[in-house]
Amino acid sequence: MPTPAITKPRTIVYIDGFNLYYGALKGTPHKWLDLSRFFQLLRPNDDLQCIRYFSAMVDGPTRPNQEIYLKALATTPLVQPVLGNFKRKRVKCTHSGCGYTGNRFFETREEKHTDVNIAVYMLDDAYQGMCDQIVLVSGDSDLVPAVRMTRNRFPMKRVFVYVPAHPTTTRRFATELCSVSHGHNLLPLNLLRHSQFPNPLCDGHGGMLFRPLSW
Repeated sequence: MPTPAITKPRTIVYIDGFNLYYGALKGTPHKWLDLSRFFQLLRPNDDLQCIRYFSAMVDGPTRPNQEIYLKALATTPLVQPVLGNFKRKRVKCTHSGCGYTGNRFFETREEKHTDVNIAVYMLDDAYQGMCDQIVLVSGDSDLVPAVRMTRNRFPMKRVFVYVPAHPTTTRRFATELCSVSHGHNLLPLNLLRHSQFPNPLCDGHGGMLFRPLSW
């Protein structure tokens, strides 16, 4: 009797882009990351349906680097970027040791929509039956309600969390987010160096993409 074929779980990966960058990539030589290659190495027993990469366009001198990286991701059909935006915000300095008596308000920028986008796509993908398993790459506790709701509404689907963190950060293990998942782990950083785009990279339209010099 032939051995029955093993069915791999259909998996969708949801990546909080800034969480990944600040938790695992900043300060490393691995920013030219091929997400498709990375998660194929990380989840060899999964049938990866797509990798949703959630981020927002930055302003300033680093924007060209981000634009080049998004073009690099576009060469991998498995990766689907979902972009939010930044909103200007006026906040007040609350540092108790500050002796400045003038205007203690300053302008800053706040990333918008990423958490909501992840939650909406996660629930919609589950509702449409597009996956058997969800892999979430984030350490953000704001995503706890989305994970909890997904598990409550779709109890047959499994949710696994990877928390991006490396030794140069003080990011603590995301206890609350991990506690509502079926399983969790730190994102394995040893795979980063094995998952880099070639440099240069063919853009699929007759041109070449070059890794930013500062990376």
